[in-house]
Amino acid sequence: MFGIENYLGFILAAILLNLTPGTDSMYIITRSMAQGQTAGFYSVLGITSGILVHTLLASLGLSVLLANSPTAFMLVKYIGASYLCYLGFKMLTSKSSNSIANSLSKDQHVTSQKDVDGWKIYKQGVLTNVFNPKVALFFLAFFPQFIDSSYAYGMLSFLMLGLTFAVTGFVWCLCLALLAARFSARLRENPSIETMLNRISGVVFIGLGIRLLTEKG
Repeated sequence: MFGIENYLGFILAAILLNLTPGTDSMYIITRSMAQGQTAGFYSVLGITSGILVHTLLASLGLSVLLANSPTAFMLVKYIGASYLCYLGFKMLTSKSSNSIANSLSKDQHVTSQKDVDGWKIYKQGVLTNVFNPKVALFFLAFFPQFIDSSYAYGMLSFLMLGLTFAVTGFVWCLCLALLAARFSARLRENPSIETMLNRISGVVFIGLGIRLLTEKG
């Protein structure tokens, strides 16, 4: 089907890979714990959209340029690491507000939708994933193993595999967001604990940025 070989095997492998903790998982968990379920949902949408961007780039062959150009790889790597550190710094230095804690109560569920800037969190999720060159290289190394080399429309095969990977990832990441938000909901009702969660999230983001920067290509 669409030049894909052992599609079931790919699905199983994609699920296992999505279960493996990584930068995307930590981003979603920290967002969900610090800002609640709505923020977690938008972060999942952002990460999933980033995966779709990588899928499109890989199918068009643009990711090959990244893989074969050390300069391009390092540039994207530095941008991604700097952006994660920037997010962490903002969370560490931002003034605490009780609006998040107050909006978590069941009686104010509608208000919580307004308090969280979903579009901003969504964009941050997209950029976090897109500027991680490891994802692009992973796609180039993993996907071809399930594509028939004699198939004339390899781009279609890449798109189908990418969509499958995005769907399995979305389901798993959504579960992570819901569990993390539920786990920390009661804690965030205490303003001092809410502040602590925001600070911890900031440290995690900076740590993720440093990890990305120091990883070998």
